[in-house]
Amino acid sequence: MGRIIFDTATTINGWIADEQNSLAWLFAVENGDAPDEGLFPSDAAVLVEGSTTYEWILAEEDILAHPEKWQNFHGDKTTFVFTTRDLPVPEGADVRFVSGAVADALPAIREAAGERDIWVVGGGDLAGQLLDIGALDEIAISVAPVALAGGAPLLPRRVESDRLHLVSAKAVGQFARLVYEVR
Repeated sequence: MGRIIFDTATTINGWIADEQNSLAWLFAVENGDAPDEGLFPSDAAVLVEGSTTYEWILAEEDILAHPEKWQNFHGDKTTFVFTTRDLPVPEGADVRFVSGAVADALPAIREAAGERDIWVVGGGDLAGQLLDIGALDEIAISVAPVALAGGAPLLPRRVESDRLHLVSAKAVGQFARLVYEVR
């Protein structure tokens, strides 16, 4: 069974999106729009994201009008989107909508991933729900040299130091890359 990895970028003060749920702050950082090779989970077969992340990606890249852009980020990977609403699906994309408890959806997500990893793209609350049920294996954070006044928090819950073990810390361009094993 593969690992479940929350891999995201954050500001130095812990926001993953601004007050308008935008990532424009990230793309303004040098190489923020084209991260270095190897920063994303290379063995991820499945992506998991919340509806806010999904809708932002669709709108930002105008993917419904240009479905070929879906491949730029998602490739051929199955994408599970947690939502309570009916949302559009780009032509040719393997998007599966799920609602309810994360624990209830997890068997189908794991089945789709097979032996490969699952990448939790966003948001922080979704990653936190996986952490709460003991399913999250790793948190990888690329910290950008940006501070925001508010927005979507990296991980909106209390997590004590006994739950996280630092695996690596390094500079990658303008980012500080931190990888934690979840215990």
